[in-house]
Amino acid sequence: MSAQSYTPTAKALHWLMAAIWIAAWFLGAAAVYMREAWNPHHGLTITHKALASTLLFLIVARVAWRLTHPVPVLPGTMSPLMKRAAGLGHLALYAAALLALPLSGWIWSSVAGKPILVLGLFQLPPLTAPAREWYDLAKLAHVTLAWGTGALVLGHVLIALKHHFLDKDGILRGMLPDRRSAAPLAARTRP
Repeated sequence: MSAQSYTPTAKALHWLMAAIWIAAWFLGAAAVYMREAWNPHHGLTITHKALASTLLFLIVARVAWRLTHPVPVLPGTMSPLMKRAAGLGHLALYAAALLALPLSGWIWSSVAGKPILVLGLFQLPPLTAPAREWYDLAKLAHVTLAWGTGALVLGHVLIALKHHFLDKDGILRGMLPDRRSAAPLAARTRP
């Protein structure tokens, strides 16, 4: 049995947000851990925040789309426990990687008294007044979330690859851009 395909809008939101998230994650890591060499004037930090902050807006569109457009049915070869784990895993990705991580960065910037320019177009208002006494805790929370969500995203990628190469159940193909049509994969793969 093959998985059906997600809608073109769901695919576009997924891959756009994935690209932004991965770029922002690596920029953030470089900004923190290579500060002296690569980020002495905070250019990487500014770019990281400009990209990462867009996720706060895109997640609203993505959740709205997901609530109004059902996801494809998972293959019958997956156990009920695995289907439940898949649902919880996606919920964790939305909550932690796409919401909590950007929010924790916004809080860190707020307590530091540093602005966040969304794609250089407009500034997010601070969530709190500058509070240097909370700086270290806010940084720790954001960095810890970044590493935790990095592991979560890596797990997501590895599970998608397992479905593609070992299970051969069409789940990954259902999220890949489709050049032929938006028809479900199951309909295209029937003999």
